[in-house]
Amino acid sequence: MRDAVQIPPPIALLAELTHRCPLACPYCSNPVDLTARQTELDTATWLDVFRQAVEMGVLQVHISGGEPASRRDLVDLVKGAREAGLYVNLITSGVGLTDARLAALDAAGVDHIQLSVQGVTAQMADWIGGYKGGFKRKMAVADKIAETGIPLTLNAVMHRHNLGDLPATIDLAKRLGARRLEVACVQFQGWALKNRGALQPTREQVDMAKKVVAQARADNRGTLVIDFVPPDYYSDFPKACMGGWGSTGLNVTPDGRVLPCHAAETIPSLSFQSVTEVPLADIWYKGAAFAAYRGTDWMAEECQTCDRRDVDFGGCRCQAMAVVGDAAATDPVCRKSPHRHLVDATLKAEAQGAERGTEQRPGDKDFTYRSFPEQV
Repeated sequence: MRDAVQIPPPIALLAELTHRCPLACPYCSNPVDLTARQTELDTATWLDVFRQAVEMGVLQVHISGGEPASRRDLVDLVKGAREAGLYVNLITSGVGLTDARLAALDAAGVDHIQLSVQGVTAQMADWIGGYKGGFKRKMAVADKIAETGIPLTLNAVMHRHNLGDLPATIDLAKRLGARRLEVACVQFQGWALKNRGALQPTREQVDMAKKVVAQARADNRGTLVIDFVPPDYYSDFPKACMGGWGSTGLNVTPDGRVLPCHAAETIPSLSFQSVTEVPLADIWYKGAAFAAYRGTDWMAEECQTCDRRDVDFGGCRCQAMAVVGDAAATDPVCRKSPHRHLVDATLKAEAQGAERGTEQRPGDKDFTYRSFPEQV
């Protein structure tokens, strides 16, 4: 492991306050086994985490879940994060945010809100989210956010069933006054893996989406920023996941475990320390889980000698785990990977399944929806 002085401090913290959520999205990236409500960190502990993060050099906190509005102390946490010196981005479904609560969050100093949408119509959005009336509530919340003047990002999770609505999604972002639109194609981790066959877009959809995004960026330059996260499986090279393992950000789970990335717990060989037992800085600089794939020493030979080594930093360790069963393997989406055939075989099988008529439409009940046990 590199010496602590050679490891840069993190710049961002993802604070996953809870796994509770009113939606049941089939693409949920949270773990299959959810954290129970009674084991969630309390208010005082979260506030201490924020203070520790600032002392380390963290600049911004992304307050997420589940649905962070499920926490009764959300306003207090936002206020505490701002008082600690953090830029606060609230990531929410909008469900559960009343007008009064939005006003309180605004007064507490929330800097930005990222609102998720599952579709551009109630029929599509409520089907995907598994929550009747969810779309209507989201639109009301978006309008209220515009009234307060809080900067808004619209996060549109895209897949086979709504990627064709991308032009309408861009129009929706403009109508709602969003400053940024994140076109985020489903990343298959956690619960989403259970629905990969039903959600994977076609190559034709992906190619068209790239053209639509390119044109929309040109048409809306200076008024709407559009980020595009393409489906990994259709890429020739992996994305620079997290900017490199243990290099820019860290996640704290609802019960306090500290992770190098959101899906890191899918790697069974790693164990994760908790903020209730170890200082945040010690976990970042000295923790074995953070050291495991930090830098380049861990890489296979084909990655060590690749001219993209310091571009994509080896790609996604969790994706290597999910597809290959080995977190140290070359990211299987890479065209240079000896495991690329596994991704291609998956895409072929999923395309054949869609051609046989297994593609779903609003009203179908074939998704494996996210479910929440009573104790969560």
